[in-house]
Amino acid sequence: MSYKIIGDSCTDITDEMKQAGLVSLVPLTLTIDGEDFVDDDTFNQKEFIAKMKASPECPKSACPSPERYMQEFEGQEECYVVTLSSRLSGSYNSAVVAKEMYLEEHPEAKIEIVDSRSASCGQMLLAVKLRELKEKGLDFATVKEKITEFRDNMETKFVLESLENLRKNGRLSRVTFTICNVLNIRPVMAADDGEIIKIDQVRGHNKALMRMIEHIEKDAKDVAHKILGITHCNNRERAEWVKNEILKRLPFKDCIIVNAAGVSTLYANEGGIIVSY
Repeated sequence: MSYKIIGDSCTDITDEMKQAGLVSLVPLTLTIDGEDFVDDDTFNQKEFIAKMKASPECPKSACPSPERYMQEFEGQEECYVVTLSSRLSGSYNSAVVAKEMYLEEHPEAKIEIVDSRSASCGQMLLAVKLRELKEKGLDFATVKEKITEFRDNMETKFVLESLENLRKNGRLSRVTFTICNVLNIRPVMAADDGEIIKIDQVRGHNKALMRMIEHIEKDAKDVAHKILGITHCNNRERAEWVKNEILKRLPFKDCIIVNAAGVSTLYANEGGIIVSY
């Protein structure tokens, strides 16, 4: 039976995964000061970061249209779509509409839309898990059940070097932003049912990364059977350091490090680190 794994472009994957055809990516469009950046292979991260720093406005993202998702469904018996958290983007809702429209004309198709309740490397881990499940020959209903269970047990945490975009998009007040900058306070953030929450804060970026690692050490379970996913925004060296510090403490079966594509760059900003497991 033919199947396809589809992700919106916040699904950060490695070049090897792209070449292997792990997931077909549907791009979001990012806008800064009226200029559009399509989040596909044409995306220039360094140029985008520079424009974010120069702009007083927060970049905006536009989710793919239902029609764009429907193009990916053509000719497939089964489709599995992984989207950015529905609490952060309309990408999930667009995919759901696409499914409903497609099934009106192709009622025999089987389509599952997975709200990652995460982003970035969290979406990547879901795509990897979907491929693993399908390679085992599992049927559609079983894959749906197991990927939901996997999603519900997945954790995502992150530390940002810059809080500027959180201030620009209203998630951080100007007063709080100023206090954090003056006192060099860095929050440790996490995904909670798809929402962004603060779980801790310390002074200094390196201490924040270490505190994030300590939180991971406390709540990570059954790691010998799990993959550790790490996304970095233009700072591979920092990602390698985080990887090594986590693996000193926890025996994950594997670790995959990816550079942020467009949407993740918008959220994480330069130097940001996202960890999913």
